[in-house]
Amino acid sequence: MQVDFSGVDNIEDLRSVPAGEYLCRVAEVRESDSPAGHRRWGMRWEVVRGDFVGRTACWDSLHWSERGLPRAKYVLQVLGLEATGEVEVDPRDLEDRLALVTCAGEEREDPVTGIRRLMNRVPFAGYKPAPDRNGDA
Repeated sequence: MQVDFSGVDNIEDLRSVPAGEYLCRVAEVRESDSPAGHRRWGMRWEVVRGDFVGRTACWDSLHWSERGLPRAKYVLQVLGLEATGEVEVDPRDLEDRLALVTCAGEEREDPVTGIRRLMNRVPFAGYKPAPDRNGDA
């Protein structure tokens, strides 16, 4: 078989929605440890309104380290969770919570394979409270 790869870029597009702002729900939370050794929660944001309903807008993480706590506090507050003083929070508390999520395109290169990947990421302050907690405008 003869194949011409001269017009094929060495890039993998992992985005299921274009960059923009979407009303999303936390569809899933995965707990793991970061390479630095602290706990982190990976959140999968699913679009709940518009042309891309049901698609994953992006993944984002909350890092439970001293450096990550300001953003974790901000995200919890946007989601309507208590984040003042000492609180007990569980990953399941985030599930099905709504927010307006800003997705920005990002390109990264895998250092091992050299493959470039396009994905969506959420900027540091890329969350806003949902129009109301039920997602109604």
